[in-house]
Amino acid sequence: MDAALAAHTACVWEVLARKVGNVHPGAGFTNLTYLDFIHSAGALMKALVECDGVGETILRAVQLRREVTPSNTNLGIILLLVPLAKSENREQLETLLASLTVGDARFAFEAIRTASAGGLGTVPEQSVAVEPTMTLLEAMRLAEDRDRIAKQYVTGFADIFDFGVPHLLKAFEHFGCIEAAILDCQLRWLAEYPDSLIARKCGMPTALEVQILAREALTDNGLSSASGRASCVRLDASLRSDGNRLNPGTTADLVTACLFIALRENKLKTTDPFPWLVTDWL
Repeated sequence: MDAALAAHTACVWEVLARKVGNVHPGAGFTNLTYLDFIHSAGALMKALVECDGVGETILRAVQLRREVTPSNTNLGIILLLVPLAKSENREQLETLLASLTVGDARFAFEAIRTASAGGLGTVPEQSVAVEPTMTLLEAMRLAEDRDRIAKQYVTGFADIFDFGVPHLLKAFEHFGCIEAAILDCQLRWLAEYPDSLIARKCGMPTALEVQILAREALTDNGLSSASGRASCVRLDASLRSDGNRLNPGTTADLVTACLFIALRENKLKTTDPFPWLVTDWL
C-alpha cells in the first residue's frame, strides 16, 4: 500500500478501536474527541505527500495538525510514521536513520515545541528548548532510556518489527477482525513495556503498576474469555480515573506504527473486517 494512505489508515484504525484508556468514538477526554485524531490523520497524510526530508516532514505534519485541532493528538505517531514512510523496508529504514542530520534535529525540535508536548520536563543535554548541536539520531539516543519512541530510532524500530507487528498479526489471525487485533496488541505492549507517557506524567512506579494490571488482564486467555474481558474493562476504568492522566498514549503511538507496517506490507488490508462484535466490551 502507498505510504501516505497506509499512514492515514493506520491512524484512523487506531482511534476507532476501543482501546483501554485511550480516546475512541465511545470515550473522549476534556476538549478532545476521536474526530480530532481523524482530522490529524489527514494532516499527517498531507505532510507525507508534500515533503521529502524526515525533519521537514515531522515539522510540517505538526503545523498542519495545528490547523485542524489545537490539541497535541499525534506527535508520537508523527515521529514514528515519518521515517517508516520515507523508507521502503527495514534495511532502508536503518540507512535512513543513520543519515539523519542536525538539520533534521532542528526541524524535529521545532515540531516538538510547536506541538506543546506534555510531560517533557527538563533534561541536562540537548533540550528541545534550544538549538540542537547533534543529529536527530544522536539526540534520540540521549532519550532512549526514558522514551520508548526515541528508543525505536536507536534500535532501528526493533520493538515494532520484532514484537509489536508479530503480536498484531497473530491476534488478527486469532480474532479475524482488525479491532480485536488492535486491542490485543495494545494490551501486550502495556504488559511488556511501561508506557512512556504515563511515566513522564505520573512517574515510573505508576507506569509499572499499569504494566502489572495489563499483565493480569491478559491472564485467563485475555480478550478471548469473558473473565479476561472483564479484567480489561476494569483496567480501562482505572486508566480513565484522575482526569485521564493514565492515558497510555505512547503505547497507542506504537500500535499505530505496527498497523502502518502491516498495511504497507499488505499483511492487513482495508477490506479486512474491522469491528469486534462482542457485547461485553466497554
